[in-house]
Amino acid sequence: MIKPNFAKGDGLVPVIVQDAETKEVLMMAYINEAAWEKTLATGKATYWSRSRKSLWLKGETSGHVQLVKDIFIDCDDDTVLLMVKQLGDAACHTGYRSCFYRKIKDGDWIVVGEKIFDPEEVYK
Repeated sequence: MIKPNFAKGDGLVPVIVQDAETKEVLMMAYINEAAWEKTLATGKATYWSRSRKSLWLKGETSGHVQLVKDIFIDCDDDTVLLMVKQLGDAACHTGYRSCFYRKIKDGDWIVVGEKIFDPEEVYK
């Protein structure tokens, strides 16, 4: 079976996460081999948290779980694309639907995303 080449990235592989229905890019994260195996076994997106240095089931605290619909791998086996159903409508820990909620316009950063929840309430 083809699987990510974890050796290329010192044990980590980047994961692009996209809404399976709308194709909106929701976030980017990393997986290690344990997170990969957990994602395959459960059908729920599990990542490696570089800050906590532990497995991270997306939505474990917030309830905004990602159900994996399709998995793609790039030609070099070193980047994964997850197509997910985003439960709870927000993928970003800051409360926005997508982590990519800001863009540059006329030299300034502007918010273009929709805020779904207040992170201070969710992550007390």
